Amino acid sequence: MADIHKAISELYSNIASIEEYSNGTLIVKNKEGNTVDVDMSLVNAWVDPDEYKISRALVYPSIQEQLDMQYWDSVNGTTTWADAISRVKANFPKG
Repeated sequence: MADIHKAISELYSNIASIEEYSNGTLIVKNKEGNTVDVDMSLVNAWVDPDEYKISRALVYPSIQEQLDMQYWDSVNGTTTWADAISRVKANFPKG
């Protein structure tokens, strides 16, 4: 699910503040202090263009694992590291 605050900021210009209350109510104000009516259907439909980065970061092997893969690939003439990275990129392509 997209970050609601990020979605509102991307969809509506001139936003100064977003207040979220425990009951789920959002109060959005522009830089002049006026309340902005937000179309939540637009907000909920918004897709974060950086979502693939977040998804990839969660599933990439750790740096230690990647370095170990690269070492053993150089010793054995294999492509374990490149294959692992390619799989992640294929599963989570850029926007």
